[in-house]
Amino acid sequence: MSQNLPKATADALRFEEKILPNGLALRVLPMPGFQAVHAIYATNFGSVNRGFTQNGKTVELPAGIAHFLEHKMFESEDGTDAFSLYAETGASPNAYTGFDRTSYIFTATNEIDRNLDILLSFVGHPHFTAQTIAKEQGIIGQEIKMYEDNADTRAVFAMLAGLYKNHPVRDEIVGTVESIAEITPEMLYACCDAFYNPSNMALCAAGNITMQQLEAAVERAGLPKEKPAETIRNFPKEPEEVAKKQQEFTMPVSMPIFAMGFKETPLPAGADTTKTEVVCDLLTELLCGETSPLYRRLYDEGLVQPGFGADYGQHQGCLYMMFSGESEQPELVQQEILKEIERQRTEGIDAAQFETCKKMMYGAAISDLENVERVASLLSVSYFRGRTPAGELEAVANITLEDVQNGLATMLNPQKCSSVIVRPANE
Repeated sequence: MSQNLPKATADALRFEEKILPNGLALRVLPMPGFQAVHAIYATNFGSVNRGFTQNGKTVELPAGIAHFLEHKMFESEDGTDAFSLYAETGASPNAYTGFDRTSYIFTATNEIDRNLDILLSFVGHPHFTAQTIAKEQGIIGQEIKMYEDNADTRAVFAMLAGLYKNHPVRDEIVGTVESIAEITPEMLYACCDAFYNPSNMALCAAGNITMQQLEAAVERAGLPKEKPAETIRNFPKEPEEVAKKQQEFTMPVSMPIFAMGFKETPLPAGADTTKTEVVCDLLTELLCGETSPLYRRLYDEGLVQPGFGADYGQHQGCLYMMFSGESEQPELVQQEILKEIERQRTEGIDAAQFETCKKMMYGAAISDLENVERVASLLSVSYFRGRTPAGELEAVANITLEDVQNGLATMLNPQKCSSVIVRPANE
């Protein structure tokens, strides 16, 4: 593939961007022929942000506060719920909190301007009291218990806690019943001042919409005109070695579940992570994707179930690779993963398999351009990563076998591995 994208692809990724004087980023990609609009109003604030300094004052935050704040944003001072307002327009709203972002979204085909007004109004005008916080603590407490009953989630976060001694990625996004009990109105307002200000946010949309509509909605919302004081994010120091090599516990599952992670060297703050992420993504496919020799062999021998696979995580201060799935013989599967990593490191990655995985990744990215939700998500995620959707696609197009081979040579060190096995409670 050439360094430049094909014209049709480049045209499909040609979005408009404006950074307003208050720092708010606007991105829009009109998609002719589409009736729907998908909009995302996101803040660069997620579960790993557990401490910050602003105006000389340092604030420590409990686990789960970003997710808690996401829930509280849907309520207004007069008791109006944003979901009821969206119901009147026929829009489909949602919100989610990740490790490093919180996003508020809607999909609609009618009354787009009205839906933008709803989105910007409830996110921009928070209202918290001790009474409403206490009520939400009970609601989210039930959600936390549901996560505690999910063996896959428990395994992954136990693995992350095994990899990281101090980094907040080790804590579940929803927090714990004990941690959210520490949340106060003052904490939530402090988070809003630090992270829910326009200079830390982006409004992105795709579909049947224009930049003029976004600008008009922002003007109607009356957002702050000035940038606030600088917010410095604080992260604890993290040792190079893993916190725990092995963990094992029981849950009511029908088959053992395993999660196996590798602690990698984090990328410097502000660095372009695009190439590294493409390398990590390709390695997951090359090592145990459905077209890989290891996956086919383990599946044919009945050692893994269809959900077996790999993934990676890249956040400020941490980078990790992980393998997980169900198996009656989890220890054997983990040994086979280690053997396959060493085999490909020694013998070299198969060139034909590399080309197949690269084409699959490129093709999947191209197919995303026909979906308004995925296009809007690309605009939002790439903005907070400091890049563009076209830049991400070019990184895939330009990646070489040597790039991935070099990544494999320096990553997936068995000495920086942590594994978790969840066994059936009746064993």
